[in-house]
Order: sequence, then C-alpha cells, then structure tokens
Amino acid sequence: MQNDEYGKANILIVDDEPFVRKLLEEILSEKYCCQTADSAEKGLNLLQSENFQLVLADINLGGMSGIEMIPHVHNQSPDTVIMMISGEQTIERAIQAMRIGAFDYIGKPLDLGHIEVAVERALEHHSLLVAKRLHETKLEELVKQRTEELIYLSYHDPLTNLPNSILFEDRLSQALYQANRNKHRLAMLYLSIDRFNMVSDTLGPKHGYELLKEVAARLTESVGEEITIARFEGDEFAMLVSQIDSTDDIIELTNRIFENLEYPFVVDDSEIFISFSIGISLFPDDGKDEQTMLKNASAALARAKEKGGGNFQFYIPGINHQARKRLMLENNLRRAVENQEFEVYYQPKIDVWTEKIAGLEALVRWNHPEMGLISPAEFIPLAEETGLIIPIGNWVLRNACYQVKDWENKGFRTGRLSVNISARQFEQRDLVQIIKGIVDEVGLPPGSLELELTESSLMKNPQASIQTLSKLKEFGILVSIDDFGTGYSSLSYLQRLPIDILKIDQSFVSEITNNPDNVALVLAIIELAHNLRLQVIAEGVETAGQLDFLRDIGCDEFQGYYFSKPVNSESFERLFLMNHQSV
Repeated sequence: MQNDEYGKANILIVDDEPFVRKLLEEILSEKYCCQTADSAEKGLNLLQSENFQLVLADINLGGMSGIEMIPHVHNQSPDTVIMMISGEQTIERAIQAMRIGAFDYIGKPLDLGHIEVAVERALEHHSLLVAKRLHETKLEELVKQRTEELIYLSYHDPLTNLPNSILFEDRLSQALYQANRNKHRLAMLYLSIDRFNMVSDTLGPKHGYELLKEVAARLTESVGEEITIARFEGDEFAMLVSQIDSTDDIIELTNRIFENLEYPFVVDDSEIFISFSIGISLFPDDGKDEQTMLKNASAALARAKEKGGGNFQFYIPGINHQARKRLMLENNLRRAVENQEFEVYYQPKIDVWTEKIAGLEALVRWNHPEMGLISPAEFIPLAEETGLIIPIGNWVLRNACYQVKDWENKGFRTGRLSVNISARQFEQRDLVQIIKGIVDEVGLPPGSLELELTESSLMKNPQASIQTLSKLKEFGILVSIDDFGTGYSSLSYLQRLPIDILKIDQSFVSEITNNPDNVALVLAIIELAHNLRLQVIAEGVETAGQLDFLRDIGCDEFQGYYFSKPVNSESFERLFLMNHQSV
C-alpha cells in the first residue's frame, strides 16, 4: 500500500452523520490524509480507485450497513484495516463486526484520546498486515499478539492503561468472595476530580486528557501494587483495597493520596491546582456484593462533593450501624474466650471411592448463652482483627486433638484431623512450638494432624511460609492449602511449598457439572496435584452428580452437605459408627 505524496496514511471515513464525518476529519487531518463518504456504497466506490490504509465506518449505516461492508472492503483491498464506529450501549454488534473481520471499534460519544490511540494502533496493524504478506511464517505470532491486545483493550482504559470498570468489577467480585471466605475486610474508594468539566473546558479536551493521564500516574504512585486502580467514566477513578485491618488503614491511605495530589499538575507548560473528593464503602459493613459496594461508595462520593469537595467520606449509614454492632460483639467475644462459650464441630472427609469417613475437619462454633449459635461469618473476622483468633485457635486445636485421642482410645479410627490455622495465627513466631506443645501434651501422633492454611495467608510472605511449613513437616504434621484456586500467585510457589494436600474451593465444585471452565480448572488442579504427589480434597459437594464427576476425574476425598454438614462430637460419633457399620 502507498501513502499520499506527503507520506501520510490515507484514511476513509464512512458515516451518514455529517457531524461525525466532520469531527473525525478535523481530528485526523493534521496527521493523515482523510476522505469521507456518507454511505457504504460510496465508500466502496472510492476504494476501487484509491488505496486506503484504514477505513472508519459506522456500524449502522443507511442502506448497506458497516458490518455488511466489511467483506467487500477485504475483497477489494485485503490489507486495508477496518475500524467500526458504534453508538450502541452494548458491544455485541461490535464483537460481531470483529468476528467478521473488523480490527477494532470506537464508541460514541467520541473520545479524542481514544480515537488517536486507536487509529495509531490500527495503522500499526496495517503495517503488520503488509509485512505478513512477505513473512507468512510469522502469522501465528501476529494472531496471538492481536488476540492478547484485544483482550487487554476489552478490560483496560486506552487513555491511562488502567483497568476499566469491567475489569474492576470482576476483581471486586473476586475480592469480595475471598474476603467472605477468609473472613477479612476490604474497602472500595471512589475518587472524582472536583469541577473537572470547568477545568476541561478551560484547558480544552486534549489537555483535559493529559491531566487525566497525570492524575492516573500520581494515583498509581500513591499506592502499592496490591491495590487495584481503575478509571471509570470521565474524571472518575476507583480503588480496591482487598484486605484491611481497620478503618484507620483506609484513612491513612486516603491522606497519602491527598498529599500526593495536592502538588500542582503541569499541563501545557502551566501549573494547575485541582482538588478531589473520595467516597468510601467497606465490606462487610456497607455491602456484600459488588453492586452494593459501588452504589454506596458513589453515595459517599456524592456526600463528599456536597461538602464542597477536597475531602473524603465514609458511607455513613453502614458505618454507624456496624460500629455499634461491632462494639457489642467485640465485648461479648472477649467474655466468650474467658467463659469458654465455644464448641468444636466436625465435618467428615469422605473417601471418594469407598464413601467411608477418612478424616474430619474441626470447625469452631460460638454458642452464646443469650443469642444462641452465632455464625462464624460474624465473629471470625472480628476475632482476626482483634487478635482473639489466637487464643480461640489454640483452644480449638487442643480440644479437637483431645477429642480425636479419646475416640482413638475407644477404638474409633477417625482418620486425619484437620484444623484451620488463621493468617493471624500463622504469623506467630512461636507457632511451631505451640503446635508441638499441644500435640505432645495430648499424645497424638503428629501424622494424625493436618493444618489447613489459605493461599492468601501463605502468599503474604512466601519465603517465611516455606520455612515455617518445613519445620512443621519435619515434626511429621501434614499441611494442606484450603480454598485452592481462589488465589493469584500460589501456582508459582506450589512446587516449593512443603505441602501434602490441596483442597479445591467449593465455588468451582458447585458448578462442575454444568460449567466447562470449572471442569477444566478442576481437572488441571487434580492433574497438577497428582503429578506433585499431593492428595486432592473437594469442598462443598452437595449432589450425587458432583460426586460421580469427581470420582471419574480422580479426586481423592470430598466434604460437603451431600454426606454431612458439620456436627457436634456426639453426632459425629454416631455418624462414624453408622458409616463404618454399613456395607
């Protein structure tokens, strides 16, 4: 393909809206040679007589549509890149166009920064197409590269390269699930530039985009890599702090952000001072799903702006209600430790092939003298935050070991006892000595005890985790990773971690009979574990179909309501006797 006599790329703009044609031509004509057509038919006529590196076509043209135009363009000019213009709210039609052969799409209303970036990328792709004709052996690499680019662009903001709202909501959903499973708190921050429209109107759109890029860069500098930052719409940004100990952590982070943003921004050789407003919602105080968290953070942001901007606000209704409840629960929890109001429940672990009890997991329950049984989801996060989880965890370990030893003395071989070790417990320097002391005190063989840890607790400090687990292994205690598959980085350390067992998280098991993605993941986990000589236990089995499938793919053991929910020691003893007497 040849450019015009000045070396500029030729671009054909096809749109039946005069305003859109004029706007695109004004934006692009400084760097490129542009021609316009108000219909697909006229555009194709121009393609017969001239060479164009890029065609920008509206999806919904009168007469022949932009999508219908795509194969005609490729027939006439195989190397010409086609980019769709879409005014629709959804991207289904744009995806349809890319499946037919469009390279990319830009949405209406038109975003100047997005257009420039997208056009440059499309012209780069045109150069690649030309090179491909000369180097066919590179086809597979180019296709892979473009696929990765498309995936990246689907989930990132093209102006700032930050995650977009789609990726942010996905990460928020995952973080909420993990926070719920691991019983910890998280926070979402919603940030907006005060009076940005006035600033943008004064600077002009181009410099407004430059300001947004600088804000994004400063926000990234203000926080660590573990915090997700995303650009939503216009001047709005969101942050996800996936784990916090208290609201003080968020106040400290917010103050750090304000300090980093208070210095002037240099745009077009001018210093600009701007202020920001931040709204904050907390899990589980202000919401337990992504939409509620987003809504409440947005409400808090609106309140910050109502107060004149330049400040941050928590979502007040949730904070006030939960603060009172938390104070009452914390006082009761401290008394519960002193009064030994806790009870150990046991959930059987079942051999997949024989359906016999092969072990049991110890789970703590709080039996309040007035409120009755309190859900672990309510008191475990508070115990973690206050540090009470350490005496509670030690109490559970000691009592469960004594109970299993008592059953052993009665002749009941209940199999391995697994006990959960919280992240706070695992961080104790004398953890190994404490566990050794309890095991020696009870007289339980170390090989009868299995300690369960989550991926997140192990990945806080992988090197320290390896050292601690190695000492436990030397003593003969087994180690399992609980909720495997929900973490982000443990696969890279899996071969180095001295572990014995992987527990597949119930979120994957629950959909294993009807979700191909879950099937592939569970198969991969089982194959990986067995190659590393690890045992695999599936959590949350609730149906015979799930059990049959796990048996077919080689899972070793399972837990779940299909066999039994967690029960007290008396009920477990009866359950064990019935299970081992059955044929």
